[in-house]
Amino acid sequence: MFDAYEVIPAVDMQDGEVVQLVQGERGTEKRYGDPAEAARRWIAAGARTLHLVDLDGAFEGERRNAPAVEAVLGAVGDEVAVQLGGGIRTADEAISLLDRGVDRVILGTAAVETPEIVREISDEHENSVMVSLDAKDGEVVVSGWTEGTGLDPAEAAARYEELGAGAILFTNVDVEGQLEGVKTDPVERIAEAVSIPVVASGGVASVEDVRVLKEAGASAVVVGTALYEGRFSLEEATDAVA
Repeated sequence: MFDAYEVIPAVDMQDGEVVQLVQGERGTEKRYGDPAEAARRWIAAGARTLHLVDLDGAFEGERRNAPAVEAVLGAVGDEVAVQLGGGIRTADEAISLLDRGVDRVILGTAAVETPEIVREISDEHENSVMVSLDAKDGEVVVSGWTEGTGLDPAEAAARYEELGAGAILFTNVDVEGQLEGVKTDPVERIAEAVSIPVVASGGVASVEDVRVLKEAGASAVVVGTALYEGRFSLEEATDAVA
């Protein structure tokens, strides 16, 4: 899935626009324009993967930014992978998106509520499911980071690997969007618990954060606010871990 460590730009969408939230809280968003334009910008900067999230879908359980997703898919060439999450609740919907050209679907709430959905989709599209484990205070949370589950991220990751997940996306909500740096301990725990790729997200503020997450065992890192705010460029981050 990842031939080498990747720095993946986030294209989080709300009301048809790119936004970034602080700790996943609605009302904290800062807007960054058109998703397709953002996608083209990151591709021009050398992105090999784009990370798309329908935030309205994540909060409300129904995909609301489908037109924006379609526009991004239309702007992306065959050389750039697209992983999409937010509001994907059924296997049929996930398979339809994969058939449409999405490379990986990201399942959070659906995977927690119905774990077998991971196997069902994987049987149709091998290594296409990225299970999103978003953690707040060391507990997996769902429904747009608003509901606790009682699940330990590392234990949950191992279970989803058994069910056929192709990768784990771990977001540390405690530091998400704050530009105050990352915490590597939970990433290390998850990377040690599974053999599939672990993609880290949350808190990246510097090129050094990108580097230490690689050392912690991540196969890739998703970066949002730091890139949009110009803390560093995608090229600088990529060169630092080459």
